[in-house]
Amino acid sequence: MTSVIVEELRGGLVETRHVVHAAVVDATGRLLGHAGDPELVTFWRSGAKPFQALPLVQDGVVERFGITAPELALCCASHSSEPQQVRLVRDLLDKIGCSERDLLCGSHLPLSERVAQDYATRGVRLTAAYSNCSGKHAGMLALACHHGWPVAFYTRRDHPVQQRCLTEVARWSEVPAERVGTAVDGCGVVCFAIPLRNMALAYAHLANAEFGMRNAESQGEFRGASDLASPFRISHSALRIVEAMLRHPELIAGDGRPCTDMMRAHPGRVVAKVGAAGVYCGLLPQEGWGIALKVADGHGPAAVIAMAGILSELGLRPQPERLVSQLILNTRGEAVGEMRINGGLERGNDAE
Repeated sequence: MTSVIVEELRGGLVETRHVVHAAVVDATGRLLGHAGDPELVTFWRSGAKPFQALPLVQDGVVERFGITAPELALCCASHSSEPQQVRLVRDLLDKIGCSERDLLCGSHLPLSERVAQDYATRGVRLTAAYSNCSGKHAGMLALACHHGWPVAFYTRRDHPVQQRCLTEVARWSEVPAERVGTAVDGCGVVCFAIPLRNMALAYAHLANAEFGMRNAESQGEFRGASDLASPFRISHSALRIVEAMLRHPELIAGDGRPCTDMMRAHPGRVVAKVGAAGVYCGLLPQEGWGIALKVADGHGPAAVIAMAGILSELGLRPQPERLVSQLILNTRGEAVGEMRINGGLERGNDAE
């Protein structure tokens, strides 16, 4: 059986192996390729963010508050806390009449080492707006404000905002809501556990206008005050999310971060979205293929290399060299080893 392993080599010997589970599907759900167990159930973590942002378009929140494409992209992002990203979060909060005090994501060091070092040098006080999930949280606050739901405790599982997000995760992944596992994510909101194959299917559906229209036609209970009766407008909801992400790769992660680098390497050809604990997802919009992978031991750098390798195997070449393999450095900054991918996808059981 073909497998995907990310190996760490030191002195020419394999020191560590990171096992990768992956699924690649088309919009019909056909398994095109896989590694390990494509039915592995794991938490989607930040890979679910585009689907947690979909209600903003579907429910008329974008129109009501004049949310821009960059702001919508940031709602899908795991950003680097760069100054322009933080400004966009604050702009969005201002539009909806909220402030940073309403954000329940907490704060943390920027995911970008460069940005973190810069802020530390300048003594920047890191508030909740600097959280990599602050765009998602601002979007959730906008959803609550639009529907007249309470802003307080919007992160709780029984809050209408989280139930609305669960509905979208179930709808796009085709996993019944009662079978979606839930827990608390690192930023405090609900996170979802579903099979990798269904994560990939949800991403594939984002590029399928026909699915988008069928999905939209079942949304009557969430139309609210906005006129969502136009099939053209509704069916475009997922495409608007995809377009925002494709047009603003610099906001999905940040300068020098893998998601941004993968998308910049092939403009308009790929959406790449990292999740925590070794999860990575992607969409090839022209082909209509969705990708989801999980590194079994949760190793984040290995997930980057696995994703870059799978994208290369699917025809997106070349990938940025530093994502294809990564040098292992000692404390003096000397290269003493290398991390690289070994193996490839097995053609899926459903493939012809």
